[in-house]
Amino acid sequence: MKIVIVGNGVAGITCAMSARQRDKDADITVVGGETEYFFSRTALMYAYMDVMTRQQLEPFERKVYKQQRIELVKDWVIDLNASAQTVTLQGGGHLAYDKLVLAVGATPNMFPWKGMEQARDGVVHFVSMQDLDRCERLTPSTKRAVVIGGGLIGIELVECLRFHGVDVSFLIREPYYWPMALGQEEGEYVASHMREHGVDVRLREEMTRVHVDDSGRVASIETNQGEQIECQMLGIAAGVKPNIQRLRDWREAPELGRGIIVNEQFETSLPNVYAIGDCAEIHPKGKKPYNEQIWYSAKRHGRVVGRNLFDDGLSYEPPLFFNSSKFFEIEYTTVGEVMGLPEGTKTIYRKMPDKPISQRILYVDGAVKGFNMLGSRWDHEVLSRWIHERRSPEFVLRHLHHAQYDVEFGRAALGKMTEEHIPLVHAK
Repeated sequence: MKIVIVGNGVAGITCAMSARQRDKDADITVVGGETEYFFSRTALMYAYMDVMTRQQLEPFERKVYKQQRIELVKDWVIDLNASAQTVTLQGGGHLAYDKLVLAVGATPNMFPWKGMEQARDGVVHFVSMQDLDRCERLTPSTKRAVVIGGGLIGIELVECLRFHGVDVSFLIREPYYWPMALGQEEGEYVASHMREHGVDVRLREEMTRVHVDDSGRVASIETNQGEQIECQMLGIAAGVKPNIQRLRDWREAPELGRGIIVNEQFETSLPNVYAIGDCAEIHPKGKKPYNEQIWYSAKRHGRVVGRNLFDDGLSYEPPLFFNSSKFFEIEYTTVGEVMGLPEGTKTIYRKMPDKPISQRILYVDGAVKGFNMLGSRWDHEVLSRWIHERRSPEFVLRHLHHAQYDVEFGRAALGKMTEEHIPLVHAK
């Protein structure tokens, strides 16, 4: 069997490895134009901050692909002929397939800000290796930067710029940092922590216009508060969307919606063509369609399709959501449902009075539904198990220490916390 996988990110490479595990004789080719080898996108900031080399961002040693007999092709796919079961490469030539997997990822959101069309230089994103190239090229000549967007990518870019001594204004249109994932208390903690690191955090403020210099490089931006901020770099981190625009020009493209439409087995509308990862719009029977743009979800997609290529017929079930990150020095772990819960949801919120360490436990009808933990590290598998077991908040509070990592990993002194029962605030 000839398997062609378009995209060498976590979804595509996991799929290739899973397929090899399933069949030792399959002919597996992975096409990726961004880099020659798969790298950890979530670790881009460590390369920008000179903590890791680019090769150290690669989860697998390069010899692994040869050992697993996975052929890597550094190129872009520019067309699909599903009738002939071939894809066309930008560099010339075609690849034939028996099964095709599209793992083309996501692309940054852009909006029609005034003056943006004149900006030929100075605008950056932070999701690709080419973005890292651009950031590194611009940094030495940048005294001040503006970053738009209040999520994880935005704060990573802000931290990197501060590491390099660049003054940064961080524009967040919401009333506090990241209301899609954090309560107001946690969001205010994080904003305060950023300010301690010299970040000019601006809440309820949005960019309305971009100004450029004579060379076309960003020179300043205007905001809805009537402010003009000088800058030589403008970071756009306003989320991502499925990278499907180029597919619309293909001779035979699968059915497209917000992403590439697939069923629970990740099958597209075209025979023998699958889509996984950030680009997939999953349509389960009788349920609302959804798109998962999370590293570990893309990995799960790849594992499922790596088997379904051989007609195993596995249906995908989304896992309980979890994520972990850092906001400068503040650890962050979230598990389960923390936003969009029904009326009647209750919150237990505990915090240390002198440190940015807090715990938020959300529960409905006596059963825990989600956790937001700030300032210390947690075992998401234990927290997930308690949610699946529908444990009570009283049980969780008694056993919470079982989910917390040891002192050397940032354990909080739980006994010093004060407990408050407060109503849940829903994010708009």
